[in-house]
Amino acid sequence: MTDETPERDGVTWDDDRPSREWRGWRAATEAALYGPDGFYLRPEGPAGHFRTSVHASPLYAAAVARLLEEVAAELGGDGVAFVDMGAGRGELVAGVLAALPPGFPVRAYAVEKAARPRGLDPRVEWVARPPAGVRGLLFANEWLDNVPLDVAQADDDGTPRYVEVRRDGAERLGAPVTGADAAWLDRWWPLREPGGRAEIGRPRDEAWAAAVGCLAAGLAVAVDYAHTAAARPPFGTLAGFREGREVPPVPNGTCDITAHVALDACAAAAAAAAAAAAAAAAATPGHTDAPHASAPPASALPAGPVALLPQREALRRLGVSGERPPLALASRDPAAYVRALAAAGEAAELTARGGLGDFTWLLQRAPAGGYCPA
Repeated sequence: MTDETPERDGVTWDDDRPSREWRGWRAATEAALYGPDGFYLRPEGPAGHFRTSVHASPLYAAAVARLLEEVAAELGGDGVAFVDMGAGRGELVAGVLAALPPGFPVRAYAVEKAARPRGLDPRVEWVARPPAGVRGLLFANEWLDNVPLDVAQADDDGTPRYVEVRRDGAERLGAPVTGADAAWLDRWWPLREPGGRAEIGRPRDEAWAAAVGCLAAGLAVAVDYAHTAAARPPFGTLAGFREGREVPPVPNGTCDITAHVALDACAAAAAAAAAAAAAAAAATPGHTDAPHASAPPASALPAGPVALLPQREALRRLGVSGERPPLALASRDPAAYVRALAAAGEAAELTARGGLGDFTWLLQRAPAGGYCPA
C-alpha cells in the first residue's frame, strides 16, 4: 500500500529510527495517532476528518444524558460522575451537561490525551486517565477502535504471523504469534485458512477492563463498529480515514487508523477482571458485598450484567425515534411541526441501517462480574 500524501518528518517515528524500519501495527499505530504531532493531537481534532454520532445531532448527547439520569436514579445518593472516554474536543461531555436538568448533581470528566480545548464548559475536568472509584456512567464513544493493536495473518502453512508495516504502508509477514496474543487468537479469532487476517484485540480488552474497573458502581458503555465470535470478518477490518473518506491505513500521522472492535472479548475481559477484584476483596477481613439494585421496567439499563445492542435499539430505548410527526401538527402549530420534522431526520440518521445505526452498544454494569461467553 502507498499513500498519496507526502511523508511528514518527525510525526510517527523516533528520530533515531530509520524511516523505512519495519514494526508491528500496534507500535506503528501508537506513534502515528498519539506520538508527537500525531493524528489525534492535530488542531482540527477528529471532527475535522469524520462524522460521529456526537457530531451528527444533539439528540445523541441528550440520549446519553437520559441514560445518566437512569443510572443516577438506580444508584441513589447525592450525585454521580459522567466519564467521557476518548473525549476528542469535549463535544459529548459538553452536550450531556447542556441536556441535563438544571441543578443535576454530576461531576463530569473528559479523558483525553489532547490538550483541553478553549471555551469548554468549566465544569468539565480534563484528565489523562479515568478517575478511580467513582459512581456513575462511563461512556466510550468510538474510543476502543482507536486503541492500537497488532495484526496477524496466516501464512501459506496456516501459521499465524504478525504483520509488520513500514511508514509508507508496505507490509510483510514477521514472526509467528506466540504467548498471550496466540491465546487470544485461539479463543476469540482463530485463523484457519492461509491468508486469513485478524486484529489481535488483547490491548483493547485490557483497556476496557481497566476503564470499567475505575467505576465503583454504575454502568460502562462502549459504542463502536463491532463484531462477535459468530461472525468475525475473514480478512480483518483495518482501515484509514482522512477528511471524511476512507483511505489506505498508512501509519505516517496523516490519517486515522481504525479497526472494528471484538466487543464480546472486551466484555469478558472486564468481567474476569471484576471477578478477580471481587475475590481479592472477599478475602479482606470485614468485607461485605454491596447490594445490587435491579433495573426498572422499560429501562435502557441492561437487566443483567451486560448487553450488546445495535445503536438503533439502544437509542430507541432512550426515546430517539425517526418517526415523522403527525401531519395534524402542521396545521395546528407549523413551527413545532418543522422542529419535530428536523429532529426526526436527525434521529433517522442516528438509527439508519447501513450507517450510524449499525454501531454496537456494549452496556456493562459495574462491578462487571458474571459475563463470560464461550
